[in-house]
Order: sequence, then structure tokens, then C-alpha cells
Amino acid sequence: MRNRYALVTVDTEALPKRALGDHVKRLMWGEHENGTAGVREMCAIGDEFGAKHVFFVDLCGAYGQLEQSLEVVRWLDAAGQDVQLHTHPEYLPKEFWGEHGLDTRPEYMNQYTDDARAEFVLRYFGNLIAGVTGKSLLAFRAGSFRWNASTIRALKSVGIPLSFNNSMCAVYARQSLFAEATNAPYMWSNGVIEVPMTEKRILPKIGKDEWWARLTYPESSYFRFRPWWGKLLLNTLSGSPDFSVFLLHSWSLLYWDEKGYGSYRDDRRIEGYRKLMAQLTKDYDVITTSDFLDLYSRGKISEPRTVDVARAELALAAGRGR
Repeated sequence: MRNRYALVTVDTEALPKRALGDHVKRLMWGEHENGTAGVREMCAIGDEFGAKHVFFVDLCGAYGQLEQSLEVVRWLDAAGQDVQLHTHPEYLPKEFWGEHGLDTRPEYMNQYTDDARAEFVLRYFGNLIAGVTGKSLLAFRAGSFRWNASTIRALKSVGIPLSFNNSMCAVYARQSLFAEATNAPYMWSNGVIEVPMTEKRILPKIGKDEWWARLTYPESSYFRFRPWWGKLLLNTLSGSPDFSVFLLHSWSLLYWDEKGYGSYRDDRRIEGYRKLMAQLTKDYDVITTSDFLDLYSRGKISEPRTVDVARAELALAAGRGR
């Protein structure tokens, strides 16, 4: 054991504007006419090096293909991967909200002022995933890191112990209201444990605002902030933090075509990911969410402080100008 831990997290989603059609097929499975680069390829590479991924699966973005998305959940679970909850409720059809007696707005979770609405989203879609895997959910990441205090309280209510939402990048992109400027796990005042994205503050040029960069693979024009390890990624892992959280998407091995759709071009990103995993597993123990909780319970991973949930309250954040 190296006492250096990494979680490789994959936001598994099939949002409408990222494919012309067959969204789950193209953006989760990564199947295209001239080749395939999706979750199966990620899993195969991880298995080469004895590493499992944490797949945060969204069932909202392609709600019209719900059964296809649940088949992805079924396959990932059968492959021994760690399947957790991700949500983009802003893409749910109006009919969905009407069937459950709820308003269509607010759309984004960072705008929720009603804890019950957040709890409903987590419970409804969490139960769909748990119904397939037969396992209790351990972790949640909000779509585009859009979350607030209602999210954290809802996690406690539905019994999900881990939040993977803290991101300074998201704060500066106005996607979330609050974040601690840390890469270390911490505990919320209601007992939910926060597992921050691994990010680095980049010193600004004179007259410019500071900005933060996020640890992702690969560098992608989708993100406003460039990954801070960039082209030097493989050479700098040895000097990286003792605890790291990588962010990928189910479409991370694809490219974006001229229409902005995910598409297969070649295997270069697959091979790049293989090189990354080879280096990563030399420097880190790659763990799952259940591993994290076990290590945490044994004091191998500890949180340095407790943060009041109220700091992520919508009203307070508005008063700070966020």
C-alpha cells in the first residue's frame, strides 16, 4: 500500500445536444460507424491494471431512453465497476414533473430552495439505479456541479454518505454557490462527507482574475478551465497530491465533430488513457467509494475539519454576490 489514493470518476451521461440521435449508444457505449470508444473500453483498460472506476450515471439527460441507460448500469455493475448517482434534472421532460405533481422550475439543482425537491430527485433516480445493482448508493455528483445546501441536506435524508461536488472551478463558472479551496475531504455539519474535485489555483496575470484548473482526461474544449496537468500529466504524477479525484465522462475517449457531436475518430485517446492508467496505478492505489469509506473508518483517510452546511445556502451565497 502506498498511502496515496485516487478515485477515477466517470460522469456517465447522454445529454441531448451532444449527439444527433441514439444518445446512449453514442455517448455512453461510444459506438459509432467507424469505431467504438466508450465505457467498455475504459473498463477494459482499468482491468488491465487492476483498477475500477466510479461511474456516476445520469438517467435524466436521456430519459426517453431510460431502459437503455439502465442497461448500461446493469453492464457496469456486472463488470464489477462502482456505480453511483449523477443527475441532470434540467433535461427531464415537462411530463415527468407533471406526473409527480411538481413544477418544472427551478430547473437546475443549484437553484433549488426546497429540500423536498432535491430529496425527490435523489431518491427517485437513486432507487432506479439501486433497483438494478441491488446495492445501496454511496455517492452523488450533481450534473455540471450544480448543487447547494439543499443537495447536502437531501443526501443526508436519503442516506447517501458521500458528496463529490466541491469544485472551485464550478464556483468561478457560476455553476455552484460555494466550495472550499481544498483537495482534501471534509465533513459537512450534517455528517455527509465531501470528496472535492482535485483542482489547482492558477496565479493570474496582472490585472486578471485568478482561475482554477481541474484534473481531467483528456484536455477538452468543453471545459472552461484547462486541466492543470495538461501535456505534462504523465511526468508530474509523482509530485501530485496524496489524494486525487480524476474526472472523465463516458464520452472522454471520443472527439467533437464540427457540429459539436461526440464522434469516434481514432484510438489515440484510448491509447493515451492506457498510458495514464499505467502511470497512475504505479503512483496511487486506485479506490472505489466503498474503499474510501473503509479507509475513512480506519483513519487512513481523514477529514481535517467540519464545514457548516449553511455556507452553501442559496440566500447566503446571493448575499456574497455569487
